[in-house]
Amino acid sequence: MSALRVGRRLAAAITGVSLMLALGLASCDRSVQVQALEPVVLDTWPHDPEAFTQGLVWDAGSFFESTGRYGLSDVREVDAASGEVLRRRALDAREFGEGLALVDDRLVQITYREQVAHVYDRATFEPVGRFTYRGEGWGLCFDGAVLWMSDGSDRLTRRDPTSFEVLGSVQVTRDGRGVAHLNELACVDDHVYANVWLTTEIVRIRMGDGRVDAVIDASALVPDDARVQQDPDAVLNGIAYDPDGERFFLTGKLWDVMYVVRFESAAR
Repeated sequence: MSALRVGRRLAAAITGVSLMLALGLASCDRSVQVQALEPVVLDTWPHDPEAFTQGLVWDAGSFFESTGRYGLSDVREVDAASGEVLRRRALDAREFGEGLALVDDRLVQITYREQVAHVYDRATFEPVGRFTYRGEGWGLCFDGAVLWMSDGSDRLTRRDPTSFEVLGSVQVTRDGRGVAHLNELACVDDHVYANVWLTTEIVRIRMGDGRVDAVIDASALVPDDARVQQDPDAVLNGIAYDPDGERFFLTGKLWDVMYVVRFESAAR
């Protein structure tokens, strides 16, 4: 057999192997089983119906909450059981509050289009620093090592909790397609839970590869009152986790209720 024919056969074999690998990877991406989950309500607690919830953090019996809208944005501590606002710090009227994360003894609050993240002392709410970044800020959570940030796209960005420098990013995909409008975030073990803006869905995202492996249908939680039903902005947004009680907390913008839930397989 000539060297030319051997070379052609070798090239064809390599092409075939490459094609099989590509198909295998695509098949692998599609083969990620997406669980259908639903929130089982354990309790309901009061929530400030004037709070345009953008970020929510659970911490030892209290919530830290970031609220939005120009001229109304703040960071606040809220008594969990009563919904009473214990203290708050207002943002400048030109800033729109967004996601919030607790990093050790500091609270980090990002802003929508102002490209500024404020850092507060957890105990006093006194400013102790600030970061700048490019692009929009939507959601934020801390996994114990790095911050995860959403910007309304289908990507999550990992940031250094001390410098806020970008460490990397991952595209969030479901069945091989990007999932956009990722909003409020909660970091739980090796997953990020994300509200999908303008929907009643929460997606569970694997930190390692960005693939969605569960979708939570929270449509049954939307309050049945005229104010929420008629306001297109009064959507599900606000998710926090209590690792000790192994329970989640869910609310929405301008909702008067905070749900205490566990996620379980959806009834068939």
